[in-house]
Amino acid sequence: MWVLTIQSKAVKPPIRLLVTDIDGTLLNPSFQISQRDRAALQAAYQSGIEIILATGRRHDYALPVARDLGIPVCMISSNGALTRSNSGETFHADRLPASTARKLVQYMDEYRGHAVLTFDRPGHGALVLERADELHHSISRWIQNNTAYIQYVVPLEDALSEDPIQAMYCGSIARMETLQKKLNQADFLDEITLLRTQYDSRDLCILDILNRECSKGHALRRWAEHHGIPREQIMAIGDNYNDLEMLEFAGLPVIMGNASEELKQNGWTVTASNAENGVAAALEQILGAGFQAPIQV
Repeated sequence: MWVLTIQSKAVKPPIRLLVTDIDGTLLNPSFQISQRDRAALQAAYQSGIEIILATGRRHDYALPVARDLGIPVCMISSNGALTRSNSGETFHADRLPASTARKLVQYMDEYRGHAVLTFDRPGHGALVLERADELHHSISRWIQNNTAYIQYVVPLEDALSEDPIQAMYCGSIARMETLQKKLNQADFLDEITLLRTQYDSRDLCILDILNRECSKGHALRRWAEHHGIPREQIMAIGDNYNDLEMLEFAGLPVIMGNASEELKQNGWTVTASNAENGVAAALEQILGAGFQAPIQV
């Protein structure tokens, strides 16, 4: 059993910044933050460590998770396209040019039923789809949770009156592999970044298309340089392919136990799974010398 203890005295931590993914990392298989993981992050914050949530979710969809922690956090959302505090202060936005998004939608014409455009605006129209039949097969829960934000526009290009945050294609692993092969032959690859999130157990693959050189890793580097935090004092925890740049940048990269075997071959510390309080276990390993008083799970 993993044992987490909480710091009760002021001890200088070996890290200044902790950045953690949300889905598959901070959230358990029931899509909740466990009491142990929440307590661990609160203890880290109280010891002087800054906390960042880095996620493929758009900002508003990730906001309830951030607020559930009960501490101030910064949020890198949409896989690095937007960096904003949970109080609404924007640090940086890296939008996908509408002209590039239009090329993408037209080039991937046969995959319109898998496509979503995300915009940085509140309420209805933050997410734009042409239709949802294909998406319902893969992410019905996501569609249900985001119904109030979804607008249907036909053709999808007509929604591009402003720069979106990103485009997303979602479907089965086999279908998205075919899509990615086609996209890799596009003549505008130098205008985009393609990031993959894959859940083998759910036969689900999400391909996020962002502005060039946009990723969680780039957003983390920008934040660290602005605040004068050396990478050696940054700990990053993730579980998927869209976390790679973030993990590669951090001085202390940690991969979740539920990550694929491929991702575990990078020589990074492997913590417990998201069903076993892996975030708390990773923090205990790094900060264990200054932690006391066990938390009851």
